[in-house]
Formats: sequence, structure tokens, C-alpha cells
Amino acid sequence: MGKIIAVANQKGGVGKTTTVINMSAYLAEKGKKTLIIDSDPQGNSTTGIGIDKQNLKQTLYSLMLDSSEKLETLHTEVEGLDIIPTDIQLSGAEIELIDIDKREYILKSIIENNDLKNIYDYIVIDCPPSLNLLTINALASADTVLIPLQCEFLALEGLSQFLHTFRLIKSKMNKKLDIEGVVFTMYDARTNLAAEVVQEVASYLGETYQCLIPRNVRLSEAPSYGLPISMYDSRSKGAAAYEKLASDIIERT
Repeated sequence: MGKIIAVANQKGGVGKTTTVINMSAYLAEKGKKTLIIDSDPQGNSTTGIGIDKQNLKQTLYSLMLDSSEKLETLHTEVEGLDIIPTDIQLSGAEIELIDIDKREYILKSIIENNDLKNIYDYIVIDCPPSLNLLTINALASADTVLIPLQCEFLALEGLSQFLHTFRLIKSKMNKKLDIEGVVFTMYDARTNLAAEVVQEVASYLGETYQCLIPRNVRLSEAPSYGLPISMYDSRSKGAAAYEKLASDIIERT
């Protein structure tokens, strides 16, 4: 039985998509059949893994409008890594689905109807940077949520807001939902602030798993080539950090 991990934070620009692409690629390279679900209308996971959004025959948008539609996942350049892509049409889903019963569970229905948890070892959902119907669908479907957090003071306020959302979803919609951990992104060991943010979160969340992703130019460059960091520059510090993240997730699972 596979594991569903939603990568989410209500704050934008914290490295959600970078984490989704690179963690998923390393999970696949370690022999775990992995699926990315791009649930962000910006479609950055789709583009960043090398999929052309201009010629998509099926997207998460079309599946959400008709959850009984036969799913055809796309293969990526990484062996063992597939994706359900998306494009800007997904931004209209919230309005178009307003009259649908149990619209908060549409993504869960897609996963169950296509038996995805028995096909894939890991399903990783890239959530939009807001609390909307798409994020609620992801959290209602997931087993755990992984929280990317930028090492800055305002990130702590964003974490507090997100944890409030997490508790609401857990109590009202998905009682099995748990926190996978926190990924500290853009970490700069030279600054006192980065260390203080890590320490503050550690004291707040207790034993929750934590991972440090350093500031790394190669991580920023890789999506423009449609490649994960493992294929773009496997010797970079960013690559080593995401490989460790994937290994730790496998060990925890």
C-alpha cells in the first residue's frame, strides 16, 4: 500500500515545487515507484519535470471535472517517476465544482477509483500556496503533510497559520492525517536567523522530522531545463540534501 504525501504551506515562495520535484525524483531513483500530482494551477511541477503543458491531453483539471474518467499518467525522464500534470485551467476548478457534492473529496475519489495506492509506493501532491479547494482536496487525500519552510522570521507566522489549517482538516475531514515533517529551505548556515528559526520550530513541533536544504544556485537552475537536481547536477549540495530527504522518508515509512 502506497503512501500519499501532500507538500503544502499557505505561504508562497518557500520551495514547495522544488521539494516535490527533487524528493520525488530521488524516491524513484531509489527504486520506489512514485507519482507526482500537480495540484497547483501554475503547473510548475509539470514544467519543472520536463512536461510540455501546451500539448496535454489529460490534466488534473479534466479529471476533477469527471473523476470517473480513465486516468493516463505521463512518464517523466526519471525512470519510475510519473506525473498527473496540470495547467492554468485548474484555476477555475473551484468555481466550476461549487455545486458538486463532496467536492472536498474529489481528488481522493480519483486516487481510489484508479487504485493508485496499490500502483505507486509514493504519491506526492504539489499544493497551491493558499487554503483553497485544491489544498483541501490534497489534505483530505493525504496520509501525511510535508511542510517546506523558508528560514526567515515571517515563516514562523506562516507555519502557525498552516498548523491551524492542518488541525481543522484533521479533525473535520481526515483523522488519519499526520505531519511528515518540516523541510527548511534556502538554509544559510552563516546566519544566526536561520539557526534560530530551526531551533524555534524544533521546540514548537517536538520530535517532528526536519531536513535542511541549503541555498543552492543549481537547485534554482534545474527546473528551467526540465530536470530534477539528480539529473542536472547530482554533485551539488542541493542534490545531496534532497537525496538524504528521500532516504529518510523511505526509512521512516
